[in-house]
Amino acid sequence: MNHDTIYLEEASPTDAGMIATMSRDYIESGLGWSWNEKRVLASIKRPNTQVLKAFKGSEFAGFGIMTFGKLKANLNLLAVHPPFRRYGIGAEIVTALEDQAVTLGQENFYVQVRESNQAAREFYRQFGYEMIDRNPRYYKNREAAVILYKYRPEGKS
Repeated sequence: MNHDTIYLEEASPTDAGMIATMSRDYIESGLGWSWNEKRVLASIKRPNTQVLKAFKGSEFAGFGIMTFGKLKANLNLLAVHPPFRRYGIGAEIVTALEDQAVTLGQENFYVQVRESNQAAREFYRQFGYEMIDRNPRYYKNREAAVILYKYRPEGKS
């Protein structure tokens, strides 16, 4: 396999620990650990949730978790290992998860990010997400979240 190739596959139960650790280290840093192995495993097994893992060449590079509801899809988590950032891996994950949601009839997409995480806010803005609300105590009563929303009808990216 080409070392530069990015590919995605569905996570399996054996990936739960690796994904949970990455969540702890890159998403939940300073907040405590809520997306532990048990919670990630439950997401992998849940029929209304897709958990994707990404590789660059043969190396695990990142993951994304999206839950599909009746009227909306929520991107619960997205992380890319620092050495693999800026290669389009996050974009590949988001696009694949959104594409899956659209095939399931979803048009409304949400994601919550730390208010202080300007890089994440800009990343999602490039995908058409706009801030619609702010929750001052979303993250364990310690940090505010901005709620971002995107409308994507079928056939649109």
